[in-house]
Amino acid sequence: MMTWRRARFLALLVIAGTIGILAAQSAGAASRIKDIAQLQAARDNQLIGYGLVVGLQGTGDSLRNSPFTEQSLRAMLQNLGISTEGGASRANNIAAVIVTANLPPFATVGSRMDVSVSSLGDATSLRGGTLVMTSLSGADGQVYAVAQGSVIVSGVTAEGDAATLQQGVTTAGRLPGGATIEREIPASFKQLGGLIFQLRNPDFSTAVGIADVINSYATNRYGQAIAEARDSTTIAVRKPDTADLARLMAELEALVVETDSPARVVVNERTGTIVIGNDVRVSQVAVSHGTLTVKVNETPTVVQPAPFSDGVTAIEPLTDITAGVDGGQVAIISGPDLRTLVAGLNSIGVKPDGIIAILQGIKSAGALQAELVLQ
Repeated sequence: MMTWRRARFLALLVIAGTIGILAAQSAGAASRIKDIAQLQAARDNQLIGYGLVVGLQGTGDSLRNSPFTEQSLRAMLQNLGISTEGGASRANNIAAVIVTANLPPFATVGSRMDVSVSSLGDATSLRGGTLVMTSLSGADGQVYAVAQGSVIVSGVTAEGDAATLQQGVTTAGRLPGGATIEREIPASFKQLGGLIFQLRNPDFSTAVGIADVINSYATNRYGQAIAEARDSTTIAVRKPDTADLARLMAELEALVVETDSPARVVVNERTGTIVIGNDVRVSQVAVSHGTLTVKVNETPTVVQPAPFSDGVTAIEPLTDITAGVDGGQVAIISGPDLRTLVAGLNSIGVKPDGIIAILQGIKSAGALQAELVLQ
């Protein structure tokens, strides 16, 4: 028996005066399990530390306005055996920074990871600086890594007497591979009794689909079903007695699953961007949109006094105000499919803010069969 699967595609509508559509139509939104889900035991752990960046070209913290920078400088020099008693430091080539990093799962001692640094004081740029050895701690207060190295800053700042040009952010940077892991997080992948997948976008249909695909594969290979969808986010997989857990993970994450997602319209009013999902439907409605335009013309008139009189020259104000509505055409919009919906919106010919207002009005009227997300 032949079955027919409705084609699904994702459309991106970027509003720049009118609606444009970029659509990819396929027989199904198929993705690998590794691309839509992650292993519950394999998660990152956030690390944080406080450090100093030195070697700046006069763009560091002003020590008077950032007393913690001077205190940190004195403490560092004392730890190096240098006495700093008496006198205030005038150095402006040093900056206090917050160092952050994500400790990857199953990281081993000696491996390296990227870190980010952000200025804590009033430094104007971290370009050319070097991060001094900084310990990175987890939420439990334990030190898990040590960071040190040259800071890479992508932003640029140029300043003159009458103008300043800045592109990007110069008070934050990165150290690729700048931290060395010194402590491992206790975890043994081999000791797990099974695998638990977590969907990045929770959905019951997708979760059940993943469980079905895994069970179909496991039945052919191991002779038993091993997966169960617990909820819209979690899929539990039981380890077969004859399987190696690492090899099982490699086999399952390569399986292809057809994903599903709820109907949703995302609107960003600041940038005028609208993203409409393929499953969005609109009941038949009539839409009229017009833009009110008000023009105010000031044409003052100079009034001269009568000859040989004691009057003075005066200015008599004259204001002309006109109002009109541009557009105002009525269009019937219905969305049995995404292409028809886009064609109906384009037929009105309004600007981005008008399209956003129309979508909000259709939602309020109960004709938009989707979730409207405003950003």
